[in-house]
Parts: sequence; structure tokens; C-alpha cells
Amino acid sequence: MKQGSARFERIIWIVLDSVGIGELPDATDYGDVGRDTLGHIARLRPLKLPCLVGLGLANIKPLDHLSPPLNPSGNFGKGATCSPGKDTTTGHWEMAGIWLDQPFPVYPDGFPKSLIAEFERQVGRRTLGNKPASGTEILKELGEDHVRSGFPIVYTSGDSVFQIAAHEDVIPVPELYRMCEIARKLLDGPNRVGRVIARPFAGTSGNFQRTERRHDYAVEPPRPMLLDVLADHRVPVFGVGKIHDIYNGRGLEDYVTTKNNADGMEKLTEALSKQPKGLIFANLVDFDMLYGHRKDLEGFARSLEEFDRLLGPFLDALRPTDLLLITADHGCDPDPVNPTTDHSREYVPILAYSKGAQGGADLGTRATLADMGQTVAENFGGKIPHGTSFLGSISNENRR
Repeated sequence: MKQGSARFERIIWIVLDSVGIGELPDATDYGDVGRDTLGHIARLRPLKLPCLVGLGLANIKPLDHLSPPLNPSGNFGKGATCSPGKDTTTGHWEMAGIWLDQPFPVYPDGFPKSLIAEFERQVGRRTLGNKPASGTEILKELGEDHVRSGFPIVYTSGDSVFQIAAHEDVIPVPELYRMCEIARKLLDGPNRVGRVIARPFAGTSGNFQRTERRHDYAVEPPRPMLLDVLADHRVPVFGVGKIHDIYNGRGLEDYVTTKNNADGMEKLTEALSKQPKGLIFANLVDFDMLYGHRKDLEGFARSLEEFDRLLGPFLDALRPTDLLLITADHGCDPDPVNPTTDHSREYVPILAYSKGAQGGADLGTRATLADMGQTVAENFGGKIPHGTSFLGSISNENRR
């Protein structure tokens, strides 16, 4: 990175997994008409989000019980997903400048029998399940059978995922990871799912709990994408949470995994002192994994409030030459009126804040999530295949 080439010396980009902000125009194609993750939570359970509201969250669209400030400290807008689909890989890839021609495949009736048969042959075990299911419900249903038989549980969801669950005392985690690597090689061509996910669990019957040694095996992203461009410009990138897995480690100088959102914010704070320049890129997954898919509206609300409380001290730790981006990758509306537990096709919020820059700019409705990636790329002197940067809309006249 050339000295003085960056408008902001460091960008911290936080993805609030599944925190959508209202249906996209094509939501009807996905059965998601009326979905509004943030809107419905705010209506059904009043939220206390002083930091996010101060940055401009309630200026993006009306949110019940939250009053938009006249002069928010951040710049605000919302982004649409251009690519077909509504999953983690699609959203994060588009942020990095990758547009998909077709969505990753999903399996509402389970995976093809021939595929499962070949997987069983290569891992040397039969399997249980092979159907869409909630990660907690499948353990209630098949956990005992798995412990008794030693057969891994294979399941999917409304997303493009091939998930393998195994008790850590029955199938050791390294062996589970090996099975996932086998599955990742098999799942190509028409069965090229977005992610293979290792889902280790522990405990006893009636009290099975997923452990924190989950691991995602994503499809290799096409080139060039944002993290390739930053690497070419010698911009250091530090990943927090599942960012490393989503991009298969490409372009990352270093990364850390996280146990939960609070741990993620702690790791982000530590990264501020360790990486003075470049990009710090984080995904906070609790909203999606623990609450959205489980239709736990109260848990989702508490998790948002927890993030807001942790955000206050984090904002204080930022430097005037930092830019903070807060967004999401899709929605997962926990409103109980919706029968499905799947992700939802929604806009995502965009908040851009710097201590040394004037806030209050309305960034509008961005046509693609790649606008955020293009903003990051332009800041560091690069360019990605898609997206229009809004860097020029973020005032930096007071930054020095």
C-alpha cells in the first residue's frame, strides 16, 4: 500500500449476520413478501439501541419505538443483493464484488441418493437424516441414534448447505473435518453447494448441545474479488469470526475464530491495537445461528442490545483516521407469523462512521452489496469488478 494513498488508514467492517431491514423488490420470488427482520423485532419488542440509532440506523427507515436523530453521527443507507439467493456465501461474495449468475442449489427433499451413497462409501459409514431440519431439532430427533450407531447426521436447510453433525465422543472432531473435506470435493457441478459445515456436538440424550468447533468449507471464490485486490495492493486484512471460512482464507494475513458475538467484539477490540492499518473484517453470527433460525424474537432483540452496549466502548477506541462500516448479509425474520425458519430476501442496513468525518449523509438505496466492497477498494487504491463506491459521499474534510 502506497504511503498516503488511503483516505482512511484503517477500515473496520462488521457484518451483523441476518440483520435485514425489509423485503427486497423480488422477495415474492423467494416466498419472502413482507419480511422485515429489524422492523418486526422493533415493532414486537421495543429495542434499546442508542449507539446504532446515534449512527443513523433509524434514519434508514422508520423503526417502531426508535426515533431518528436530526444529526446522526454516521452516514446511513441500505443495500440490495443483486445476485440470486439469500445465504451467507451469496451476501459476502457480493460484498467482495462477485455477482452470481445463478443461486447455489438447495435441497428441500434432501440430497440425491447417489450422492449420499458415494459419500457413505468414501467415509466408510452409513448416514442418518438427509433432509432439511433445524440444527437443534435434528439432534433431538437423531442424536441418540447417532450415538448408538456411530453414523453421522447429514442434513440441510433452506440455504445451500450440506451439514454434518457428530458427537465429539463418537466421531472425533478431526475425523468430522475429514468427512467434510470429502463432502466438499463431492459437492461440485450441479451439486455445488455454498458451504459444507461441520456441526460437532456434545452432551447426553435430552441435553445435546452444539459445540464451538464448527467449521465451514466454502466454495472457492472466483477471482478477482476484494480480498485479492487488497492483497495485490499489499493491504493487510485481518478476519474475525467465519470470514476466513467464507473466503477460504484468500487475501487474509491473519484471522481469529469466535465463540459468540461478545467474544467477537472482544477480538475486534484486540485487533485495533494489533493492526494499525488496512482492513479488519468481522462476521457476528449469533443473530443468525442462535436466534433467527430458531424464531427466537426475544433472543434476537437481546442480542442486538448486547451488540449496541459493546459498540459504545468500541466506538471510543476508534481513531479519527478509521472508518467503521456496519452492515448485514441477508435477513432472517423471527416474526412468529412467518412459518419458515429460513433466511429472508431483504435489504441490509449500511452505516458508515468515522470520528474524523462529518456524518449525516444519506447514502440512499445501493443497487448492490458490492458498493461497500468498491468503497473499501477505492479507499486503498484498488477496484473490484462490480459496485459503485460511496467513499466520496463520506465527508473527510474534518478528518485531519
